Amino acid sequence: MQCRSDCGACCVAPSIVRPFVNAPHGKVAGVPCPNLMPDRRCAVWGGPDYPAACRGFRPEIAVCGGTRAEALVLLTALERSTRPSP
Repeated sequence: MQCRSDCGACCVAPSIVRPFVNAPHGKVAGVPCPNLMPDRRCAVWGGPDYPAACRGFRPEIAVCGGTRAEALVLLTALERSTRPSP
């Protein structure tokens, strides 16, 4: 599956716990990444500052669904189900 243009759900729904460029404390789930541009593309994609957590993500129908809205629901559910217990 190819990424959909104007989606960016994977840049919003998941948390990133390690520091990365423009996010020295990581990123909270449900909050857009600081590198997500208004057109929902990543400002650091493919460069040396592109987070390792993002490099490992591969779009697939099971987590991206058929629309951006569906991807947000699916990725949010995945984030919640994989969150460590407090």
